[in-house]
Amino acid sequence: MINTPKIEQNWLNNPTSLPCNLPQWGLILVEGSDAASFLQNQLTNSVLGINRTLPCQIAQNFSGVRLAGYCSPKGRLLASAWLGLFPSDENAEDRFALFISKDIAASTAKRLSMFVLRSKVKVTDVSEDWIISGLHCSEEQIVEFKLDPGAIALRMPDVLASNQSVARLLFAIPVDEQSSARDSSEMLQAWNALEVLSAIPRIVQATQEQFVPQMINFESVAGVDFKKGCYPGQEIVARSQYRGAIKRRLQIARIDISSSDENLPMPGVELFHSNDPSQPAGMVVLSAHSPGYGDRIDLQVECKLEALENGEIHLGSAEGPVLKIDLLPYPLLEI
Repeated sequence: MINTPKIEQNWLNNPTSLPCNLPQWGLILVEGSDAASFLQNQLTNSVLGINRTLPCQIAQNFSGVRLAGYCSPKGRLLASAWLGLFPSDENAEDRFALFISKDIAASTAKRLSMFVLRSKVKVTDVSEDWIISGLHCSEEQIVEFKLDPGAIALRMPDVLASNQSVARLLFAIPVDEQSSARDSSEMLQAWNALEVLSAIPRIVQATQEQFVPQMINFESVAGVDFKKGCYPGQEIVARSQYRGAIKRRLQIARIDISSSDENLPMPGVELFHSNDPSQPAGMVVLSAHSPGYGDRIDLQVECKLEALENGEIHLGSAEGPVLKIDLLPYPLLEI
């Protein structure tokens, strides 16, 4: 059964307009005169034609920000990233920033470096050298927000929550610079919940190599360019698109819990269907406590489409909590 989310949370209750630190995010820099052509041959999305964004400016829209995946030769996602082109100054060489899950940043940078060969490219995991922060607020607050000196920033897609359009800014600043961001569990909880409700997935270590991009709606959120040239796994991703082989999709779900202190179901936790409890029907992609609701957890889950038709989907085991499936905030591209 699919439900429409009923949320009363005031997502814009951030009167100070201060960003919070995002400890789960990391950063990879890919720089050099061949950086664009190198990434073009590695990622699911095209990086050609991205506008250059100077420090303290905000990369926005598809012209300045791209969502991209990095696949294995089998077409399974090893990583996902939000990327922009951020040269150190207007005369500097290209420097692409890939905002990525911190737990896979080092391994992803190492793997990318294996394919540099003679290209004039340097790939560096700088997750320990830069502070990653996020700000959620209104459109007016985004316009008025002043970035810290030296910051690189990109605008993520807005999220519709409680009939409010919530703007999101993701940015990074070197650790030796003064940052206005702070550690705030409440603001971090809200940021994480908005990420879940966006239905835009983020690959973490527990979900590496689990999904062909379409299994988590990556093509429906502009993360795949089917007109670009080859990249690792491209043939399998294209075949999945044009032969209609995808029988699993990302969904938004929620569970009721007894306490706000109850542990979050982590990415990779399996789902089970009441009609076939002997084998998994999917897994958790991301999860977050819903701010203002001590009895609810929001989730992104990947599951079999046939499991949505009847019966119940349980979290963790055949006897686990029952998932309530909510509507996606965007239409799926037909396969």
